Amino acid sequence: MGTKRLSMRKIREVLRLKHELGLENRQIAKCCRISHVSVGNYLARFTKAGLSWPLGPEWDDGRLSDALFGVRAERQPGRELPSLIEIHRELRRPGVTLQLLWEEYRANHPGGYGYSQFCEHYRRFARKLDPVLRQEHRAGERMFTDFAGPTIPVHDPRTGEITPAHLFVAVLGASNYTFATATRDQGLEEWLLAHVEAFEYFGGTPQIVVPDNLKAAVSRACRYEPELNPSYAELARHYGTAVIPARPYKARDKAKVEAGVLVVERWIMAALRNRKFLSLAELNAAIRVLLERLNNRPFKKLPGSRASWFREIEAPALRPLPEQRYEFCEWIRAGVNIDYHVAVREHHYSVPHSLVNERVEVRLTARTVEILHRGQRVAAHPRSFVPGGTTTIEAHRPKAHQRHLAWTPGRIIRWAQSVGVYTAAAVQSILESKPHPEQGYRSCLGILRLAKGYGPERVEAACRRALSGGVCSYRSIKSILAAKLDSQPLPQPEETTAAVQHDNVRGRGYYH
Repeated sequence: MGTKRLSMRKIREVLRLKHELGLENRQIAKCCRISHVSVGNYLARFTKAGLSWPLGPEWDDGRLSDALFGVRAERQPGRELPSLIEIHRELRRPGVTLQLLWEEYRANHPGGYGYSQFCEHYRRFARKLDPVLRQEHRAGERMFTDFAGPTIPVHDPRTGEITPAHLFVAVLGASNYTFATATRDQGLEEWLLAHVEAFEYFGGTPQIVVPDNLKAAVSRACRYEPELNPSYAELARHYGTAVIPARPYKARDKAKVEAGVLVVERWIMAALRNRKFLSLAELNAAIRVLLERLNNRPFKKLPGSRASWFREIEAPALRPLPEQRYEFCEWIRAGVNIDYHVAVREHHYSVPHSLVNERVEVRLTARTVEILHRGQRVAAHPRSFVPGGTTTIEAHRPKAHQRHLAWTPGRIIRWAQSVGVYTAAAVQSILESKPHPEQGYRSCLGILRLAKGYGPERVEAACRRALSGGVCSYRSIKSILAAKLDSQPLPQPEETTAAVQHDNVRGRGYYH
């Protein structure tokens, strides 16, 4: 795949995952939905260009497009450690392998088992453990996430309405240390906030997060190339981690969290089944108490507990939390209209007029709207919640509109005249009703495009009816056409009552 055909944001993500997280190429490939060969090619070119990470602000997408590739990391050696329990524990530490543990063992026991027998004894021991403990994951490497199937009812004390609360579960791979929290739903915002709370509960972030293929996490599920939700990918960048979704219908990929969900259902949800909760906060307070009890329960076949293993081997391996908490955002792709505005949640925000007809990305938070073109921010606005409103920065307007845009009010009115005089009058009425004519372009173009679907005659009749009723707008004219009111005669003005002849009635001449 050529560099220019790949999103520059995705290429930057390849570089980040390699140079900040140190992931292997195949892990990067899964995370970014490209082949591992392409990852190696991009990284090789990056190194050959003599660049270093992080890149400075002067490296925009155009400058980077020819120099983003680097050297493939060597595959990490296998994993594995003697007392068999100590081997099992030590294998969860970063960099520890059975080979290393066997060499240390033979240094202290020159007549001990050979390497193959040493491995076989450990594997026999590991097969006797519970499946949730048998899988070998490095400390700090993976966090598995999912929602539990059952829900917990929350009662509204004012209305008596019962709302089901969903239970989010996160499990660390090496220690099985578990986090759970109740959410309002399984939507994107609740999903991301639950991850933030999990990271804060653990006091750090893992190298990799492994979610299920639910819609909040994966925009397009695929066994080989799942496409992450852009907001989820941004959360991963903020916390310095990578997201590699489990393969669809592959329970082994998420065995940790599935077992964790069963444990949470058994020790938390079942324990709360007879309690009545009046708010989500009250429910989560009860969950935290039971969560501490769960994490401190002793293992059945190993010494210690989830909490003790977490403190001893997992917590030191986690990456530190960033200074600022993640702020929820949405990513939206939009087109710049001829009025150099983009529509975001029924509100219009301006961009530089030179971007007319370009595609942009919009980063939407509770307070701000950022608009990016080819990876570079081109506009930022305070978020407005006024439907149909317009937020415009004066610097975005063209100094000479005719030079930068082919569209003018006169041209739109002339185009409307080709449909009919009433259509031209309706378009002119809309343009004159706006503080800036450009704000009416979108509505006018919508009316003109109706002529392609309904025909000029019907649009002309609909505009005549809209003008007579003083309701000139795209929505009104479209509604008239949809209801076929254009074919009905215009309402006649109400007949006035015959003038009453009386000495006290003043005539028209009285007012002159």
